[in-house]
Amino acid sequence: MKPKSLLSIFLLGILLGLIYLFLPVDQKTQDSDKHASHTQLITSDKPIGGEFTLSSSTGEHALAEYQGKLVLIYFGYTYCPDICPTNLGNLSVAYQGLTQDEKEQLKILFISVDPERDTVDRLQTYANYFDAGITGLTGTPETLQEITQRYGVVYARVDDPNNGTNYAVDHSAFTYVVDQAGRLQTQLPHATTPDQFTKVIRQYLNN
Repeated sequence: MKPKSLLSIFLLGILLGLIYLFLPVDQKTQDSDKHASHTQLITSDKPIGGEFTLSSSTGEHALAEYQGKLVLIYFGYTYCPDICPTNLGNLSVAYQGLTQDEKEQLKILFISVDPERDTVDRLQTYANYFDAGITGLTGTPETLQEITQRYGVVYARVDDPNNGTNYAVDHSAFTYVVDQAGRLQTQLPHATTPDQFTKVIRQYLNN
């Protein structure tokens, strides 16, 4: 092969490497995961949060009902094998360490992104397991899609090719902090520790 051809190939390789290096992070994620999932589980858009009304085992509940309280919201599903139990377990440990007065100023909501399987009764039974006063909520697929878009939640059903009735739900795993006026303030990442949860809770309760 001629030296000029080798040089061209070498320069082309460098150019392609630089293009990939400076791709947005979300594009790299899409490229690397395209065979595993067609849905991106990270969004760079700033979530706006806002009001919603969803169903529970005791009827419909609106976010506005909890004004005056600090609200922590977690989106997941009851068949989740590890991510949801980890987050809700850490929240539960933090909740148990609060004073009674602090508990009365806090509300934790668990919103299912698997309305096909998570009935309101199943949701509440699951939520009660964590013994943290958690209310389980769900709604129609259309309602959930609108709410999750506002909160920056991304999720996607992943079917089992060997079992048509079995599936998982890939989902982002943030805990959303809504202040006493109903405003979304921040989001806490997956596996936030009980101590970190406690620190954030007391920070907003004492504002």
